[in-house]
Amino acid sequence: MSGIRLGREVSDLDRRIVVALQQDGRASWTSIAEFAGASVSTVTRRGQRLLAEGIVRVGIVPTLGSEGHVETFFVRINCSPGSQLAVAEALIESPYVRFVTLVTGKFDVFAEVVIPGDSATYAHVLTDLQGIPGVERWRSDLVVHTYKVSFDWGRQLYDAHAEATTDPLSYMPAPNTCDPTHFDDADRAIVEELRDDGRASFLSIGAKLDMNESSVRRRYERMRAAGCLTTVTMVPASALGMSAETLLMLRVEPSRIASVAQTLAQHVSVRFLAAALEENSLYCEIILPSTETLHDFMTGTIAHLKGVRGWSASMELVFMKRGFIETPWWRAQVASGVTRAAVDAAPGG
Repeated sequence: MSGIRLGREVSDLDRRIVVALQQDGRASWTSIAEFAGASVSTVTRRGQRLLAEGIVRVGIVPTLGSEGHVETFFVRINCSPGSQLAVAEALIESPYVRFVTLVTGKFDVFAEVVIPGDSATYAHVLTDLQGIPGVERWRSDLVVHTYKVSFDWGRQLYDAHAEATTDPLSYMPAPNTCDPTHFDDADRAIVEELRDDGRASFLSIGAKLDMNESSVRRRYERMRAAGCLTTVTMVPASALGMSAETLLMLRVEPSRIASVAQTLAQHVSVRFLAAALEENSLYCEIILPSTETLHDFMTGTIAHLKGVRGWSASMELVFMKRGFIETPWWRAQVASGVTRAAVDAAPGG
């Protein structure tokens, strides 16, 4: 369960602003104010404060695989006692690591590693990461298909129809139509600026890169229209009053993997869903308001899905990197007494 201690109370208006940013990280303050039901000046002031304090971070990165073929691996790690944070920090520093979180259960750290090139490259990268001091046991599993990646899980707090949909395909990732020819050096420079600040104005980016505003805007819109960009809006779940961040590995009958995935992908609380090579498994990340709602989801939804044979689960203590972007709050979070105690109580702690 999350143990984030925010520096101040986060109001309902703040939460609505965050949810709007999850929907569109570059939305105008005017459109966010319309969703939040407050004046533009108030929303602008509060939104800028949320960003400045690091409660929410917006970054824009190249769509996965947009610059050539990649393979993705889920990695579960056991660490020597007391070394989880050091291992996780070393993983954060790797450009191949897209996601890192400390977890409860049989393992200490869960990570997602994205590797370009061929199998020789895979072996080299994975072997180097396995050599991180403190790693005692390493299990990696190839991702064979991704069904869902979403950053808008917060809308379940305000959308009465968030759990109801008649079109499962609307939740599947769009086909990647981007390729390396869609980028030049100027495009990459623009994306690098947006990676650090996804809400940076085109005027400020142009000033840094010695380009005019219209050129930056045109290039950005072209890359976005071609599906070359992914907007990553990150916020600690506790900032939205939510506490159940869970990673599940579902064991599914081979003939039912696609149907189970399509059903699960409809739920806004399912942030990530992918099929892995090992044990006919689906990896599923769920974010819910409480352990009670998590229990209801597991017993009332997952347990009744035809083809699900069982699962193993881990609670996320703190995620440190997502979408290749380091979260701005994790260091303060692990320094808090609640999270520190949870980390120490975990296996290997």
